[in-house]
Amino acid sequence: MELFNNLLLGLQVASDPAILWFCFLGVFLGTAVGVLPGIGALAAISLLLPMTYHMSPTSAIVMLAGVYYGSQYGGSTASILMNLPGGPASAVTCLDGYPMAKKGKAGIALFITTIASLVGAMIGLLLLVLFSPVIAEVGLKFGPAELFAMMVMGLVAASSIGAGSPVKGLAMVVMGVLLGMVGTDVNTGIARFTFDIPELMDGINLVALAMGLFGVSEVVRNIHGQDETQKVESVTLRSMIPTRQEMKRSYPAMLRGSALGSALGALPGVGPSIAAFMSYAIEKRVAKNPEEFGHGAVQGISAPESANNAAAQTAFVPSLSLGIPGDAVMAIMLGALIIHGITPGPMLITEQPEMFWGLVVSFAIGNIMLVLLNIPTIGIWVSLLRIPFTWLYPAILVFVALGVYSVNNNHFDIYMVAVLGALGYLLMLLRFEAAPLLLGYILGPMVEENLRRTLLISRGDPSVFFERPISAVLLYVTLAMLAWTMFKFVRGSLRRPRV
Repeated sequence: MELFNNLLLGLQVASDPAILWFCFLGVFLGTAVGVLPGIGALAAISLLLPMTYHMSPTSAIVMLAGVYYGSQYGGSTASILMNLPGGPASAVTCLDGYPMAKKGKAGIALFITTIASLVGAMIGLLLLVLFSPVIAEVGLKFGPAELFAMMVMGLVAASSIGAGSPVKGLAMVVMGVLLGMVGTDVNTGIARFTFDIPELMDGINLVALAMGLFGVSEVVRNIHGQDETQKVESVTLRSMIPTRQEMKRSYPAMLRGSALGSALGALPGVGPSIAAFMSYAIEKRVAKNPEEFGHGAVQGISAPESANNAAAQTAFVPSLSLGIPGDAVMAIMLGALIIHGITPGPMLITEQPEMFWGLVVSFAIGNIMLVLLNIPTIGIWVSLLRIPFTWLYPAILVFVALGVYSVNNNHFDIYMVAVLGALGYLLMLLRFEAAPLLLGYILGPMVEENLRRTLLISRGDPSVFFERPISAVLLYVTLAMLAWTMFKFVRGSLRRPRV
């Protein structure tokens, strides 16, 4: 009964015309930002933050939140159509979304991502409403040891993301971890692997890495004539609707992705990107035909899209109820609340019930708005594929350069994206997958930070990882996954006929 009253209070707040307007504005801007490669929600929210000074706290957080989860919807569009991830969380959608577009199924792919995003967001929102206190309590049990163990498991799982050899996948994860070590050591302040280049003191730009590995390398490959001409379907409502078999494969993947994304999003320091990559890895392992992944499997779209949108909803749990931001975007949102005199923490729900429950209900309204915005525009986005490649690729490179430059306003990042694009093309020729490298780059610094933090607390005793139940279970699961991966590789090598 109390829950019903809280939701009714949230509906009264969220149905206010001013709140509805700011919710629509947020999701609209979020979708646009997600579609533009390299811009990202972080840059958009940073630019919008000064506008919130003259708004009510509820209007401000509703609009900024709309930009955040709206960008998750829009980020998949460029990934599917042009192999350009709108953000790190959308990079995994490139693996199967782009091959579907090349087969003439771009409309179906975009339709599935929209539905998967809605399902993931609504399931994440439902869990946020029902289990917010429990989720926050579980999140508190995850200290540095548990986060280290979970992220190591994510790195090992990442080796199976690509379509190639798992040993090659592990090699790419290691390369990603090494790239993540470039920059200034957080503990000592010493520059590592910067080669006396001042611009590398802050590390390699994540946007430049994603754009180079996926976007620029794909442009170079197609310019060299190594890719077949894309088929462009005649976009009607009937052609956008997936077949019964495709939906039969998609729904279980959506549910699994939503459950995983909801759990990971609620943990401090874990965001939609990690949820998307891990859901893809799990989906590939449970699939009856894993060889289809990387060639246009619908599960490879529905699972990560539902996971990253579920994580985007439950990411507000540690941010609002614990005052612990999961990523830079959440840190800016908490800053917006503090500017308005609201302190995030355990007392927020009881002290600011109108704002909290109004925000929750606005999530549901905003996600419905996103579906109404996205499905009618699928035909417009697919028509981009009708543009001749000789016109399209220069435009892609211009958008990549603008997007990368806008992050730090530094021309060095444009040089970096060119170098990383060359690296991505070389890896493509050698049949190495780029996705495990990207996840290794994202998780590597977090693994190192939590490892060193745990060892500082335990005074250098590594047995602490196996003394804490949660971290011990995660590490044993990781060892089992690693052993199974190596066993399959050795068995496959022995069965391979000798020339």
